[in-house]
Amino acid sequence: MIFDAEGGLLDIEITRVVVAGWTGRDEAGVRHHIEELAAIGVPPPSAIPLCYAVSAGRLTRAPVIEVLGAATSGEAEPLVIRAEGALWLGLASDHTDRGLEATSVAHSKEICPKPVAGTLWRLENIAEPDALHLRSWIEENGEWVAYQEGTLAAIRPLADLIAMADLREGEAMLCGTLPAIGGVRAASRFRMELSDMAEDRAITHEYEARALPVVA
Repeated sequence: MIFDAEGGLLDIEITRVVVAGWTGRDEAGVRHHIEELAAIGVPPPSAIPLCYAVSAGRLTRAPVIEVLGAATSGEAEPLVIRAEGALWLGLASDHTDRGLEATSVAHSKEICPKPVAGTLWRLENIAEPDALHLRSWIEENGEWVAYQEGTLAAIRPLADLIAMADLREGEAMLCGTLPAIGGVRAASRFRMELSDMAEDRAITHEYEARALPVVA
């Protein structure tokens, strides 16, 4: 997978991908959210936080992905990749099957592609990762609507998550997400942004999820 990185293009063979879940820095808030989800049938995690394994081939730069059924939506997340002896920060969407999520969170993540933006920043050059701003939008009724917004201070420190995942050369991790404004819901078009206001730069990506028919 080719990225536009500091210093030029970076061609990375991704060999392992994990999706970090339940990474909110406010642990009491995370537990409350788990209880809310349990009330609608979503099974609780075995640990807080934890890493869900997904196929390395799930990462994609494609502007259009295909999913089974219409009950899916994205989640903007920081993306960390270890490559060329360094750690790189990018942007990805943990696109998830919301219907399957009530049965198995792990299966709901594995079944969907994970769109990624084409730009990476060298993590060691970011003075304050917590200050980075993460936003996303979904298309509803033909208009873009704010879906997520906040800084990375809302999730556990990236260094802690990297240590938990034990990232090695060629491995990548989606680092957790922010609450959905108005609640988690399905959407076929998704737009996201990770901005570094101190350096006046941003990583952006937009994609469409086309629903395949569910044949019984």
